[in-house]
Amino acid sequence: MANHKSAQKRIRSNNAKRLRNRYYAKTTRNAVKRLRNITDKAEAAEKLPKVISLVDKLAKRRVIHSNKASNLKSSLMRHVNKLQ
Repeated sequence: MANHKSAQKRIRSNNAKRLRNRYYAKTTRNAVKRLRNITDKAEAAEKLPKVISLVDKLAKRRVIHSNKASNLKSSLMRHVNKLQ
């Protein structure tokens, strides 16, 4: 257990940040899965900017690496462009 007040506060704040990051990451993963399951091009093109925005926010908050965000956005765009 931590001995200093500042260390105890750091433990509390890290836990709060961890929960927040997990929430945003899970929400984004679910949005990505839903987008990949869409077969209609118009609907997918409509949802793509929202999902890309979520991925960008994760990268900005350093929850995921910026390169992973770029790869994810690229694969989602390729998926949407392949749809008929």
